[in-house]
Amino acid sequence: MSNEPKSSKKSRRDFIKKSTILVAGSTVAGNLQIARAAHAYGDEVIKIGLVGCGGRGTGAAIQAMNTNGDVHLVAMADVFEDRLQGAYRAIKSKHNEKVKVTPDTMFVGLDAYKKVMESDCDLVILATPPGFRPLHFEAGVNAGKHVFMEKPVATDAPGVRRVLDANKIAKEKNLCVQVGLQRRHEEAYIETMKRLHDGAIGDIVLSRAYWNGGGVWVRPRQANQSELEYQMRNWYYFNWLCGDHINEQHIHNIDVINWLANDFPVSAQGQGGREVRNGKDHGEIFDHHLIEFTYASGMKMFSQCRHIQGCWNSVSEHAHGTAGTCDIAAGRIWDVDGKELFNARGLGRGGHQQEHHDMFADLREGKRPNEGDYGAKSTMTAILGRMATYSGKMIQWDDAINSDLSLCNVDELSSLDDDAPLSPDADGNYNVAVPGNKNTVVL
Repeated sequence: MSNEPKSSKKSRRDFIKKSTILVAGSTVAGNLQIARAAHAYGDEVIKIGLVGCGGRGTGAAIQAMNTNGDVHLVAMADVFEDRLQGAYRAIKSKHNEKVKVTPDTMFVGLDAYKKVMESDCDLVILATPPGFRPLHFEAGVNAGKHVFMEKPVATDAPGVRRVLDANKIAKEKNLCVQVGLQRRHEEAYIETMKRLHDGAIGDIVLSRAYWNGGGVWVRPRQANQSELEYQMRNWYYFNWLCGDHINEQHIHNIDVINWLANDFPVSAQGQGGREVRNGKDHGEIFDHHLIEFTYASGMKMFSQCRHIQGCWNSVSEHAHGTAGTCDIAAGRIWDVDGKELFNARGLGRGGHQQEHHDMFADLREGKRPNEGDYGAKSTMTAILGRMATYSGKMIQWDDAINSDLSLCNVDELSSLDDDAPLSPDADGNYNVAVPGNKNTVVL
């Protein structure tokens, strides 16, 4: 017979009873969430929330509402009020009747994304600077939302691992996850890649990938602007936000080669620096990278990305095999004698729109595609390349993806008055990686 007091027994019974109700309630809620994720939307309205109201977020929302069936925008969030209002006007000018956002569902601030996750949207579009993507993706998955997220999905290895972990939960919840690597949705790329995988040019021994262009915008520092706000307004030039242009832009071409290989590199070595774009308003990133990636099969990828005016430009991918060559971007295949075997002329392009057509069609049919894993690993490939160029050393994939070097704990940012993750020196310059310098830390 127990010596436990009656009051204690009663308290424990009440606790167990309450706990059972809570567990049952959470189970029901979880099942409802999963059931919602699992059913086909058919002719139902699909409600979307937008997190990140810059150019890409605005474009993605418009493209979502261009798809067949009713897609309504019901919530918006951005750190900056002006960006949010600009996106609202632009989206409404294209889809006035489908914009159901009200002042009560327009949120501003570093925590604004939470309010979108709490809304009754079915799917969230994540288009903030990439440094915030792991946090926002995790929040979307935890809230039971389908996710379209722009590439890249992280700026450092801990962020990549966070995305991979959240994606495991997304699969368990039967959530759709799509990543803005739109070439995988273009008919011309798909048909070209199918032929390469079927052996059109034999065993592929070498590949090349390029994103060489003139560069992007600069937003001048404003009076009374905090350092954190300045960096976030100029997110392209800071690694904690962007990951360098090898990550933000060149990831498209890198992903195509990973698709070609059906794999990810085992190592990388390369070189890079700041030759022209090296002013105070160019943050800490390089203006050129040249990397040799090696795959387990022995195939090499020679990768170039450059932001310098007046130089040879190309945004393309190429494959060289034992029986021929291929310009993947152009969709053209030749044998070793130069005879054209395939030309994708006339096949669909327009991947930015097509990826949304595909995603919303899948949702309406009850399909739940998931691109989170390859999106994360192609992001990691770009980060691996940055590690190689910044250090000047051979970097192994396993060492890179297991790195604990975090560029910023964005979870702790709550106000634009918070300290930025890095600061300029007295002359207004930021610390820049120097290959071969022991003070340059990449892992």
